[in-house]
Amino acid sequence: MYRRSIALNKFKNLTVYFNGEFLPWEEARVHVFSPAVKYGAGVFEGICAYMSDNGMNIFRLGEHLARLEYSQQVMRFERIFTAEEIGLPLKELVKRNGFNKTVHIRPTIYVDGTGESAAAGPVGISITAVERPRPTIAMEGCSVQISSWQRLADLSMPTRVKANANYNNSRFAAMQAQVDGYTTALMLNSRGHIAEGPGMCFFMVRGGQVVTPTITSSILESITRDTILTLCRDELRLEPIERDIERSELFSASEAFFCGTAWEITPITNIDGFVIGDGGPGEITGLLQKAYFDIVEGRTADKRDWLTPV
Repeated sequence: MYRRSIALNKFKNLTVYFNGEFLPWEEARVHVFSPAVKYGAGVFEGICAYMSDNGMNIFRLGEHLARLEYSQQVMRFERIFTAEEIGLPLKELVKRNGFNKTVHIRPTIYVDGTGESAAAGPVGISITAVERPRPTIAMEGCSVQISSWQRLADLSMPTRVKANANYNNSRFAAMQAQVDGYTTALMLNSRGHIAEGPGMCFFMVRGGQVVTPTITSSILESITRDTILTLCRDELRLEPIERDIERSELFSASEAFFCGTAWEITPITNIDGFVIGDGGPGEITGLLQKAYFDIVEGRTADKRDWLTPV
């Protein structure tokens, strides 16, 4: 019998925050008839906390929680959990679990009860936190397939909202890419321009310029993307360009990379079989990685108040 054995074995010793209580992992349950399960009626954030010599710090917590408030409002939930209501138990959860490595934190706000697809409540909250080691592709790079699945448009689903249901769009693209032998996918928008990957934003270097799709290209208004734009200007003294990117441009890029909370900065070395640059992580990508990791892991001064101590 299945009985959640995989989840329990991997995370059985962890504590979860669930509707006002800190509970053992296996006791945090949502009913199968809830709108959250039936229709994907929920929103979430992916947030990382990093260990430094001075202890654990959460990266850009305020911005993540502000976006989570926005997502709840757009989804018309009858009860909005504020940044303070989420932030306090979130930090306490990280403390209680006693992590000493990089942690991925996921606060989720969802519609509970037994309502239908348009139900706005009752609204529940869960926060999970698990250790997340950095994958080898972060240094070695990944291969990417331009997906036949189109990135959803803002007229169909609000792309600025981190809604659970939105990620089925990304899931189709990721599954197709993996079946076809690639690490992951890159999706086009309804205008045929580059949008984003399944849960991460896209950057390329072409002609010495750092280029990324505009915020109106059917992409998430990504906090990591904003971080990269800031690091380009402040640390590398490069002015990034936000514009439409056509598919054929990718094949003359000297560098490319994805960015996101989970993906951090991950080089792209191959797109549709075309080798990017010399086939390894590029120079600008490497400089951005170093600047990013030095900040989140506390090796350089936090000049922008991006780190929240736990």
